Amino acid sequence: MVDCSHANSSKQHEKQVEVARDIAAQVAGGSKQVFGLMVESHLNPGAQKFTPGKDDAKALEYGKSITDACLSWGDSLDVLESLSASVLARRAR
Repeated sequence: MVDCSHANSSKQHEKQVEVARDIAAQVAGGSKQVFGLMVESHLNPGAQKFTPGKDDAKALEYGKSITDACLSWGDSLDVLESLSASVLARRAR
């Protein structure tokens, strides 16, 4: 299981795409060592600060994480398509 976030992406949520592409290339090349990936994903990219009792919940941006920074939905779909293609390539080998 590979966590594409946190240390593997240097805590830069955009780099999760690069980490996932690297793993997809390994899978397409025949690797069977990876059995899953974890990706921080939400509707909108990044994160926003929120402290209950201190910040106004009405000021939050809909679809944006209040914990870890996340990939956007569009980037998440790209990652899933890449991983799907890599599995198909491995099966065709």
